[in-house]
Amino acid sequence: MRNSFTRTKSIEQSMADTDDPDTRLRRDLSAWDLTVFGVAVVIGAGIFTLTARTAGNVAGPSVSIAFVVAAVTCGLAALCYAEFASTVPVAGSAYTFSYATFGEFVAWIIGWDLILELALASSVVAKGWSLYLGKVLGSDGAAVVRVGSIDVDWGAVVLIAVLTTLLALGTKLSSRVSLVITAIKVGVVLLVIVVGLFYISPKNYHPFVPPATTGSHGEGIHQTVFSWMTGATGSSFGWYGLLAAASLVFFAFIGFDVIATTAEETKNPARDMPRGILGSLAIVTVLYVGVSIVLSGMVPYTDLADKRGPNNELVQSTLSTAFKAHGVTWAEWVINLGALAGLTTVVMVLLLGQTRIGFAMARDGLFPPSLAKTGTRGTPVRMTIIVGVVAALLAAFFDMFALEQMVNIGTLFAFVLVCIGVIILRKTRPDLPRGFRVPLVPFTPIIAVIACGWLMLNLSLETWLRFVIWMAVGLVVYVAYGRKHSVLARRERGELPAWNDKQSDTIA
Repeated sequence: MRNSFTRTKSIEQSMADTDDPDTRLRRDLSAWDLTVFGVAVVIGAGIFTLTARTAGNVAGPSVSIAFVVAAVTCGLAALCYAEFASTVPVAGSAYTFSYATFGEFVAWIIGWDLILELALASSVVAKGWSLYLGKVLGSDGAAVVRVGSIDVDWGAVVLIAVLTTLLALGTKLSSRVSLVITAIKVGVVLLVIVVGLFYISPKNYHPFVPPATTGSHGEGIHQTVFSWMTGATGSSFGWYGLLAAASLVFFAFIGFDVIATTAEETKNPARDMPRGILGSLAIVTVLYVGVSIVLSGMVPYTDLADKRGPNNELVQSTLSTAFKAHGVTWAEWVINLGALAGLTTVVMVLLLGQTRIGFAMARDGLFPPSLAKTGTRGTPVRMTIIVGVVAALLAAFFDMFALEQMVNIGTLFAFVLVCIGVIILRKTRPDLPRGFRVPLVPFTPIIAVIACGWLMLNLSLETWLRFVIWMAVGLVVYVAYGRKHSVLARRERGELPAWNDKQSDTIA
């Protein structure tokens, strides 16, 4: 297994793959396209469902500070993503970056981790979509049907099934359609802020940081690692709650890193990728903080906490909850419909990003090469179907809170490796042209690693245990398959031509 740690796929080798006529992607994205794409992906479940629930259950009015903390952490990581994406404009994002810096084994780990991030994220957002579908249909909860003793979220399953079919058929959002839907989402967010301003009561901001209480996720393996280490009794409200909330609302920013997967399709990646990544992150941060301030000022934070319905079903708050409390029914309908439209695009892009990560890994032989085969429409149909089925099963049967925490730890882990990778690549390949350079290296990436590690400590012990189990399963899969079947391993054994024999043999 020694070679697995030492063999790397060079930058030149990764770039050579993009010139293969059988797998070449068309470069037609600009910085504006990337910014719109980033805003379209990021504004989703985080702002429409997560903001209210986090304020009501974990942080109170201080949820706005939690968004700032999460945004700063994302901003530091975004600088590192921008340098990598402008230096290595190849599909695969952090997986490809890790292959060039850490080697095949770590690349597998990060690829396996990205599977966790994107598959679960699409499931969580689909469940958020189902919540709004339930409201449109006149229910207080998600679109759920009870089968025996099990609740099945049929709304999320239907959405994923439809989008998976569209992706398998080769349908993708054009930049014009993305712009229109993004405009609708941003319009809804601005509506929340402007209309909500008229219903703010200053007394709702007191106490800004509510006294700490023992929350439903605050004891045993449900408490955060930090509270467990320091002996705190819980992680709801108080300063512990604020820290835990930052780790939770971090989910709201997930998506900007998906922009890096479009590097091969960007006209001028050295210039446009940094602008798209940092620009979209700045826009959504302003919108998130604005919404959280208005929302927590409209109603007491206790009114946003999870409740039990007449049949003991869990009723979770959303943005529309605050407007409903003030009798603004038209705003509630606009928010619900806007959320349905907006979350649809988020799920589609997350599924697409997941498919591309899997495709890149199959192209490198770490997954069966047959999964990288494209159909008559030029899409990896098999990989797309597998991703869709897994995401649908997760959305159908698992709790949203547990899924979103798993997404957060997977994303933070990827951020840590990307930030460390910037330092390593600066040392090993100082000759590479870099369209964007992270300032103050190595200090900025180190601070980013510390910030990400801090947020990871504020996730629950249960989340960490699930993450360790997932990574252990990935290790077994790599040892049993990927280590022997990777393209690099086959080249070492002479089963494939050397890289300088330019051939289309990556999918052999």
